[in-house]
Amino acid sequence: MENVVDGLLWFTAISVGIMAGVYFTFSVFVMKSLDEIEAQAGMLAMQSINRVIVKSLFLPIFFASSLTSAALAVMMLLDPSATGSTWALIGGCLYFFGMFVVTVVGNVPLNNRLEATEAKGPDGAAMWSIYLSKWTVWNHVRTLACTGSLIFLILAISVRT
Repeated sequence: MENVVDGLLWFTAISVGIMAGVYFTFSVFVMKSLDEIEAQAGMLAMQSINRVIVKSLFLPIFFASSLTSAALAVMMLLDPSATGSTWALIGGCLYFFGMFVVTVVGNVPLNNRLEATEAKGPDGAAMWSIYLSKWTVWNHVRTLACTGSLIFLILAISVRT
């Protein structure tokens, strides 16, 4: 069982790190860049990003890391005396709730609303303005949750080695 936990910790930490990097780039410069160009162009670019990202390697990593973070949390709840269990539990929960749940309840509904709005239509500019502010806040939450989760997962790995 120890080898399974170690493998899950390593896989989860690596995939969480990848996801943290993705969200970090959007928070730090992608959304700001899209906001600096004309609203219609920014909206069209984001609609394209949203369509492409779900057909890329992003989605399997998104779901696999969500699953393994939840599995780690459950395993640590069931075996609280395991070395590093507190760190792994915190890291798993922080990622699952701060990334996966936030994405499902915050970012995805906004992505769906953006996709349903015609950029050249009368509601395009207003939708883009709403989307930019709300989506970016949710993305900041995901960035912080992923980064925090990664720290706790690294702590769990470090005390187990």
